[in-house]
Amino acid sequence: MNTYATKEKDIKRAWHLVDAKGKVLGRMATQVAHILKGKHKPIYTPNLDTGDHVVIINAAEVRLTGNKLKQKTYYHHSGYPGGLKAETAGKLMETKPEKVVMKAVRGMLPKNSLGRKMLCKLRVYAGPTHEQQAQQPVPKEI
Repeated sequence: MNTYATKEKDIKRAWHLVDAKGKVLGRMATQVAHILKGKHKPIYTPNLDTGDHVVIINAAEVRLTGNKLKQKTYYHHSGYPGGLKAETAGKLMETKPEKVVMKAVRGMLPKNSLGRKMLCKLRVYAGPTHEQQAQQPVPKEI
């Protein structure tokens, strides 16, 4: 008996549509990361990107529990001395809500080239419309 090894040609990618309206950010992000990794498929292999594409709509209406809107801080550095920038989740939700969702999912993926490849299959939109109509994404209840 031989052990089955998944190959790139065996991977079939589907498109999933997730509505973030009223969903808690962290819980939704873990389930989206699960789909992007491909862990919901029987052919899952840790060293291959077996996941599906995910389109998230209504990112502006995602929920953050507790005091996270005021207390959660996102940092980035410009690379120059004194270039540390900080922004609260509330401020970021007003200006770029897609970024909050993208960062939450990104933090739950592997921190290597495979994780970056998985993140390329995620599309996030602040409103109810999206540009992936031609791919016919199937609504996924999360």
